[in-house]
Amino acid sequence: MEHVGVRQYPLAYHGSWSIAMDELAAMIDSRTKAIVLVNPNNPTGSYVKPAEAEALARLGVPLISDEVFADYGVGLSMVNTEDCLTFSMNGLSKSAGLPQMKLGWIVVSGPEVQCREAMEKLEWIADTYLSVSTPVQCAAERLIEAGAGIQQQIRERTAENRAVASELLAGSAADILHVEAGWNIVVRVPRVRSEEEWTLELLERENVLVQPGFFYDFYSEAYLVLSLLTPAEVFREGVGRLRAMVNG
Repeated sequence: MEHVGVRQYPLAYHGSWSIAMDELAAMIDSRTKAIVLVNPNNPTGSYVKPAEAEALARLGVPLISDEVFADYGVGLSMVNTEDCLTFSMNGLSKSAGLPQMKLGWIVVSGPEVQCREAMEKLEWIADTYLSVSTPVQCAAERLIEAGAGIQQQIRERTAENRAVASELLAGSAADILHVEAGWNIVVRVPRVRSEEEWTLELLERENVLVQPGFFYDFYSEAYLVLSLLTPAEVFREGVGRLRAMVNG
C-alpha cells in the first residue's frame, strides 16, 4: 500500500444504513484507483443495496469488496458484477471461524478484458510474495467443509444474542440500530456521557466490555458496539447491566 492515500466516505443511517453516495461521488477524481466496500459492513451489519451497486458501477472505478461476513446474512454479493471491474474477497478467517488459518481468495468479475488484465497482475503478485503455508493448502478442502458446521453454530449464537438484546433493551433509553448480517450490533445510547465515558464506566463499574463507536470512525456519538459471539449467559447478563446503567 505504499504511496496510496485513503479517503473515507460515510454511511448514513435513516432507519437502515446506506452509502452516502453523493459524498462518495464527490471524492472521485483522476487519481482515484479503487473504492473499497465492506459488504456486509463491520460493525453496522449492512449490505450494499442493488441500487447502490448500480450507482457504484456508474462511477467507473474498480471496486474492492471485503465479503468475509457474507456467510452470516442474506444480501447482495458483488461476485459476478458485470459492469465494473470488481474484486470480491473472502477467506477462512470468518467463513470457517479460523482466524489463524491464513487462507483467503479473490473472485474477479466485470468486463472480460479488464478481468484478464487484472488476473495477470494478481498472478504476478501471488508469485512474488510468500504463498499460503503448505499445511493450510493441503487441508483447505477439509477446512472449508468443516466450516459449514462452524457457520451454523455462529449463526445460532448470534441470532440468539440479537434476540436477547432486543428483548432486554426494549423500552429502555438505548436502541439497537438495524442490522442485516455479521457478528455485532450497534447500540445508540443517550449522549449524557461520551462514548469513552460509557465504555470506561461499563468496564470499571459493571465489568462489561463494549467498544465505542469512534473505534469504527462513527461521525457522531454516542454508539456502543457489542459482540454477538459472547456466550449466551454472559451476553444476557452484560446487556442487563447495560440496560440498568442506561436507565439509572
